[in-house]
Amino acid sequence: MRVYVNSSSENLLYPVLFVVRQQKGVLSWQVPLLFQGLHQQTYNYQEVSRTLCPSEPANETAGTLEQLIFVDVASMAPLGARFNLLVTKIKNFQLRTNVAFFFTASPSQPQYFLYSFPEGVDTVIVKVVSEMVYPCSVVSVQDIVCPVYDLDHNVEFSGIYQSMTKKAAVTVQKKDFPTEQFFVVFVIKPEDYACGGPLLVPDQENRTWNLQRTKTLQVTVVPSIRESIYVKSILLSFLIFFFFFLGALLVALGHYIRVQRQPGDGGFGSDDGSGNTVTTHPISTSTAESSNYGAIEDSSSRGTQQLSPAEGRPQRPPDTDSSVEEDSDFDTLPDIESDKNVIRTKMSLHLSDLSRKDRRIISKKYKIYFWNIITIAVFYALPVVQLVIAYQAVVNVTGNQDLCYYNFLCARPWGALSAFNNILSNVGHVLLGLLFLLIVLRRDIWHRHALGAGDIFAMEYGVPKHFGLFYAMGVALMMEGLLSACYHVCPNYSNFQFDTSFMYMIAGLCVLKLYQARHPDINASAYAAYASFAFIICLTVLGVFGKSSVWFWVLFSAIHILVSLALSTQIYYMGVFKIDLGIFRRAAAVFYTDCFHQCSRPMYTDRMVLLIVGNLANWSLALFGLMSRPRDFASYMLGIFICNLLLYLAFYITMKLRSAEKLLPIPLICIVATAGLWTAALYFFFQNLSSWEETPAESREKNQDCILLDFFDAHDVWHFLSATALFFSFLVLLTLDDDLDLIHRDKIPVF
Repeated sequence: MRVYVNSSSENLLYPVLFVVRQQKGVLSWQVPLLFQGLHQQTYNYQEVSRTLCPSEPANETAGTLEQLIFVDVASMAPLGARFNLLVTKIKNFQLRTNVAFFFTASPSQPQYFLYSFPEGVDTVIVKVVSEMVYPCSVVSVQDIVCPVYDLDHNVEFSGIYQSMTKKAAVTVQKKDFPTEQFFVVFVIKPEDYACGGPLLVPDQENRTWNLQRTKTLQVTVVPSIRESIYVKSILLSFLIFFFFFLGALLVALGHYIRVQRQPGDGGFGSDDGSGNTVTTHPISTSTAESSNYGAIEDSSSRGTQQLSPAEGRPQRPPDTDSSVEEDSDFDTLPDIESDKNVIRTKMSLHLSDLSRKDRRIISKKYKIYFWNIITIAVFYALPVVQLVIAYQAVVNVTGNQDLCYYNFLCARPWGALSAFNNILSNVGHVLLGLLFLLIVLRRDIWHRHALGAGDIFAMEYGVPKHFGLFYAMGVALMMEGLLSACYHVCPNYSNFQFDTSFMYMIAGLCVLKLYQARHPDINASAYAAYASFAFIICLTVLGVFGKSSVWFWVLFSAIHILVSLALSTQIYYMGVFKIDLGIFRRAAAVFYTDCFHQCSRPMYTDRMVLLIVGNLANWSLALFGLMSRPRDFASYMLGIFICNLLLYLAFYITMKLRSAEKLLPIPLICIVATAGLWTAALYFFFQNLSSWEETPAESREKNQDCILLDFFDAHDVWHFLSATALFFSFLVLLTLDDDLDLIHRDKIPVF
């Protein structure tokens, strides 16, 4: 039953009071009906319409149910008050599955309807749409309990609810309702500020308004997916990445078989038949007839090794790499520090000039990256997991679905989790990060084996192999998956940094690894690198909360430009200048001497071109940020990292080809795969299914249906593709310089 009343009395001192007494409840209100606004403004309505709570909510075909209803009307007005009263029976009170129902509602005339779960349906989605953005409304799902909370000031007291402009979707599970029935309640708010609308400031002379706020809505209840879809989606997620493990295993097995089949001493790691491993190189057998092969002209500090046909290839004493050794155990060549300025400022630098320090000390230096990132991950992840569990508990207890910015049209709940699909789709980061660690471990073991056998090709040929940064990259990829899953437990503006922190670290570690390949002696220490990442994350947090401040953007742009100049000086002069407060003064003095006093061309033209392009790009990004002040500061910061990484990678590959070096098939395939995967991934990333920069109601306007297995949405596909793209990106860095393994380091240029 529905009771409609109106009154011509506008005197707020003497309203008309209505009390409806039923068998199991009492409902009361007054006319004019008053609503309080955000700034104490008062909205009053002369017409009120309320649905009476059914005492026995049953199917409409159950027959006639008789009960007494008393409507009491009273007013303290001295001259009386006129009113109209109308009681009607609601014809379409029960919602049908997959049948759209249209109706209208207003702040003083809320609506609610009954829905009963049909047989065989355990979960349904209540979809609500409207062509009208405003007025702002609230959709609530409540248990079959009287009274029903259907006014603006009490709709949040029971059940689960969402604010809404044009679109809303609530997933409801049968297990949460013992009677297998629930009410769907629709409330229109008296003002639109909660949905991102304008904040109305009342006139000081007239603080009482009477607004006609009517909204037309369409509600459809559709069954959600069955449990079998959950099983298929979970199996598919793991099966896809299982093939990567299988492919890596087949490649490793093929390499092992190829090495074993090489005749005689034809390859490193081949067996001579007696159980002893012969540590030779394929080039040795093909040139063994030449008695003078292997006369390797080493740098002045190393002496000369002679390769004889009988020996197969030159050998060095076994090289140990004990983790318990300290820096003081090694002869660190005191002249390294004294003559480094002379060496590093040569016109033509080669890798042997920048790999003079003891390999074991440098290797330990890069292992610190690995151990530090594990420590950071543990201390970072534990409070994150605790916090998101608390977030999810608050959502489940309060029913406030405005706390988290899901894609509600494709939010697949599982257990206590509201959007299990967004969490499951991050499994690729974890599995591919683990696979990358295994690939790096295999390379590391082979390299240690070669060093232990005194293999001169492992010691003095090719790019020095230090795997600490690769291990750190693998851990960072796994942590990105874990923290992204934590973020998607309840995405909102308070925990965005969970999803972005390790993205910055991955981009930074990739740049450091690329730089390390040709500059192993002068790369940044782990402590300085991680301290820089921490500073950047702090800036990002400040940027989200202070992004509208002009002073913040001025300060950030200044820091961005100064850091670019400082790093440019460090890169151009190969670490000769220390990064401290005096670096700009020293760089300015050298710049004045070279460019103005002597008018000479740059000593290192290639590096100068890179740094000019890099600084122009970074200054442009800084100017863009200062002028436009992007709302999504975290993505803007990540864009800076990615632009610099792509710029340096393009420079590295260009210089590699200019130096007559080759791209082997494996890194070339990985580069093509990386480019294709990133293109596809970014397409799905920019679908923008939600946005915590807007109000929850505005964010829901961007929600879209699932696109894969009726379980995963476009953002989940982004997770799958970006994880795969990152994996191939790491493989590019791991294999990019494999063509140099037979080139002596004094023949490998530095750029």
